[in-house]
Amino acid sequence: MKKLWTSLANYPPKNDPEAAKAVGTLVRRDPDWDEFLDDNTLEATTSRRDFLKLFGFSIATAAVAASCEQPVRKAIPYLIRPDEITPGKASYYASTFADGADYCSVLVKVRDGRPIKIEGNPLSAITRGGTSARVQASVLNLYDEARYKHPLISGKQADWEQLDKEVTASLDALNRAGRKVVLLTASLVSPSSLKLIEEFQQKFPVVAHCTYDAVSYSAMLEANQRVFGLELIPSYRFDKARLIVSFGADFLGTWLSTVEFTRQYAEGRSLTEGQQSISRHIQFESRLSLTGSNADERVLLKPSQEKQTLTALYNLLAARLGKEPYEDVQAPVNLDMLSRVLLENRGQSLVVSGSNEVSIQLLVNGINALLENYTTTIDLANPFLIKQGKDADMAGFVSDLENGNLGGVLFWDVNPVYDHPQGRMLKEAIEKLELSVSLSETCTETAAACRFVAPASHYLEAWDDAAVRPGSFSLAQPCIRPLFNTRQPQDSLLTWAGHTADYHGYIRQYWKENIYPVSGKVDFDTFWNTALRDGVFVTNPNPLLRPEFNTQALDEVLHAHPAVEAGFELELYEKTAIGAGRYSNNPWLQELPDPITKATWDNYLCVAPRDAAEQGWTDGDLLRIDDQITLPVLVQPGQMPGTLSAAVGYGRVVAGRVAEGVGQNVAPLIHPDNGIRQRWNVVASIQKVGQGYPIARTQTHTSMEGRDIIREASLREFLKNPSAGNEIQANAEIQRATLYQQYEYKGHHWGLAIDLNKCTGCSTCLVACSAENNVPVVGKEEVLRVHEMHWIRIDRYYEGSADQPRVYRQPVLCQHCDNAPCENVCPVAATNHSNEGLNQMAYNRCIGTRYCNNNCPYKVRRFNWFDYTMADSFKGNTRDPAGMTHDLKRMVLNPDVTVRSKGVIEKCSFCVQRIQEKKLEAKLENHPLADGEIQTACQQACPARALVFGDLNDKDSQVFRMFSDRRKYHLLEELNTLPSIGYLTRISHRGEKSILS
Repeated sequence: MKKLWTSLANYPPKNDPEAAKAVGTLVRRDPDWDEFLDDNTLEATTSRRDFLKLFGFSIATAAVAASCEQPVRKAIPYLIRPDEITPGKASYYASTFADGADYCSVLVKVRDGRPIKIEGNPLSAITRGGTSARVQASVLNLYDEARYKHPLISGKQADWEQLDKEVTASLDALNRAGRKVVLLTASLVSPSSLKLIEEFQQKFPVVAHCTYDAVSYSAMLEANQRVFGLELIPSYRFDKARLIVSFGADFLGTWLSTVEFTRQYAEGRSLTEGQQSISRHIQFESRLSLTGSNADERVLLKPSQEKQTLTALYNLLAARLGKEPYEDVQAPVNLDMLSRVLLENRGQSLVVSGSNEVSIQLLVNGINALLENYTTTIDLANPFLIKQGKDADMAGFVSDLENGNLGGVLFWDVNPVYDHPQGRMLKEAIEKLELSVSLSETCTETAAACRFVAPASHYLEAWDDAAVRPGSFSLAQPCIRPLFNTRQPQDSLLTWAGHTADYHGYIRQYWKENIYPVSGKVDFDTFWNTALRDGVFVTNPNPLLRPEFNTQALDEVLHAHPAVEAGFELELYEKTAIGAGRYSNNPWLQELPDPITKATWDNYLCVAPRDAAEQGWTDGDLLRIDDQITLPVLVQPGQMPGTLSAAVGYGRVVAGRVAEGVGQNVAPLIHPDNGIRQRWNVVASIQKVGQGYPIARTQTHTSMEGRDIIREASLREFLKNPSAGNEIQANAEIQRATLYQQYEYKGHHWGLAIDLNKCTGCSTCLVACSAENNVPVVGKEEVLRVHEMHWIRIDRYYEGSADQPRVYRQPVLCQHCDNAPCENVCPVAATNHSNEGLNQMAYNRCIGTRYCNNNCPYKVRRFNWFDYTMADSFKGNTRDPAGMTHDLKRMVLNPDVTVRSKGVIEKCSFCVQRIQEKKLEAKLENHPLADGEIQTACQQACPARALVFGDLNDKDSQVFRMFSDRRKYHLLEELNTLPSIGYLTRISHRGEKSILS
């Protein structure tokens, strides 16, 4: 049995004294969380008299609560009901989420005029129905109270007529004077918006368009320009790669198109359709990333060692192919076997890097060229059009702004005052400009420095289009009228340029002139309505392209290997939830546990256990970095010794009540090298300035108790025995015995299968569940007290040494057991079993004894310690750290799901509201339920398609086939609780012979 551990608080595994000696005291144990440790004892200190006093008080309290009147909430009926709205029935509209950093084609669920849920669009050939945590949470941004509600001039409320008059006059004056004006935008994938900008520049020739990405990929653009003559970022096909080698590219977490890459990666690891092979994944990195935690082999590598490692790999490949290698460079690891295996997989391998250093990206291009990966796993003909910002252009803008060469700036969807390393200087320079306009949706540091704020509408209130790849188009349409006096930036540009048409008319005309001619449709109205309904329109992709590789570009940069200064190397990265900080005011994202650290509501400094032991650092110590930023320590297993890592996106000053004061802004630590913003640098000084800072994590208080929860086998073992790693399951079936009455499900028997080979731990399902089921936000203080409310948790376990552990994951939710221990102990029958296999909760019966919670071996029930939703009878019980009870944010609530009050247990319901909805639809339409017609929120959101829900009584259903798989097992099946959730054993190349030795 594997010796797995969840955190350094319970590392090393029991009976491992050598590991205990090596790690020392890196973390402080919290005795309140050690409820399952062997040395705990229960001592009764309460007398019978005191118990009866408290019992009597509780009875009296319950009587008072029962007599309290609920607050009156008035509902206003429709006087004239709109034709497209049926009260109580949802409508779905196809739209597009594209913010310059992420892209996703989506379906928007609208109830009674309110968007309440985002789903992936299955018609999209790119995202294929998947979503990400940020996409799921974007619906809550619509109801953000930090949104601008009207135009501002010099910080004071104004009307659009006044703002348009003054901005237009300023533009005209600057144009006549020949003073340069810059329109600074994020990467735009909207073809009609780019056309509009061209027309705006024709009206005002002094306007220059500059693209700025908070997280830069400029080096990839420049490297491809040098070697191929194409300034682009190619498309990648991870599903076609048998061997994936990544150098710090977190392609499952935050690198480029994560929704698309996660689906491709999962398909390459799938074994549910009789496949006999899976891809092999090698990850070189300094910090433990989401992608690295899924790798078959993970190699610790400092950022400063990446170039020499790639150079050595290139030399080995070139020598084996009879080509001239570059000067001999010694790599920190043995790459001989890796080079052999890469050549064995020529045309079926893929090498990527997350570095923003041009020389590194040139080397990656050279390696992929030697391996003949272009046209197979890399597509240059159909590039990825997000992340088009060039650091050289941004550096020129900063220089012009600093030197007073600009007359004005228009900021569209960017916040450089916050996320640029020279943000302080930018703020001072912006305040001196003749014209400064922010077209921002929410309060930002940059908007606060501008004289004019022309507030933008949320993407769910606006028209837009996108072409994230050549020939792949999508549309966005408003799903609700603007909640405030806002308008989308395109309408502002049209107005200032003197156009009378609105952007809806403009985008429609653009599609008529540029896209409709290649559609083959008879008339434009049919084409437009079809594209609007589907949300996507696809033409034939460009033919594959294999341009000539310019090896001279490699010669120019690879002979120089400058020495790196001694000291800790600090890597800055994006979290999967917060990203670069744009959505840091979203409480769903702030409370989402990081997939690796399981921390919420903060950024921190990840340090290696070995460094922590040597330096005397422990969790919560405060370290001052380069006399600029102070961050708390988080001792992270798997961190490369001699390196540190910290997340960007925190430390907002102007953002809203949720984001302000959370974490520290590390943008000033971004290091420019030859004009390219690097993601790492060498720390000049580290000073301990405090201790005891609380970091709210969600898994340091769990324990595996030595049980065989995570099951894994190597591919080689699996091919010999399909039950490999799961042999114990057969024994559990033999010894199954129970005193429970066996349930007979004559109709449906709902079940959920989870493929651990596909689950990457991205946590999209957690946000989807919160949105669908009105899961409350409790805030950092309550997470610290172990009171988080998520109905799903992604358990993360380590195996092996603290310096280089293997990582395992498992989504855990209510198991809906047939022999459910929770059902027998509830004194009021609030939890019961349905005739379709669901473990149900009757909220209005629950009196909060928590007997069910204590009796649940899976610890998946959540107790409302406070009134998080204003559903309580007593006043003064509300605990609302994120403003979720305000009327605006309450518009996101799903009316099909009860909002729970204080003292009530809640848990996963298998989205019973969705089950009932589809059953009623099938009854009205007089047809049986089809397999896959019902999808739970977690299943539908998952970009990897790791979850499958269905009827276990349907022998033709996918879930039945997965339950019949010999890899299937149940969690804690030795307890004979008979869960309705089954897991498929993880199969990987771990445990096989390393190709790095």
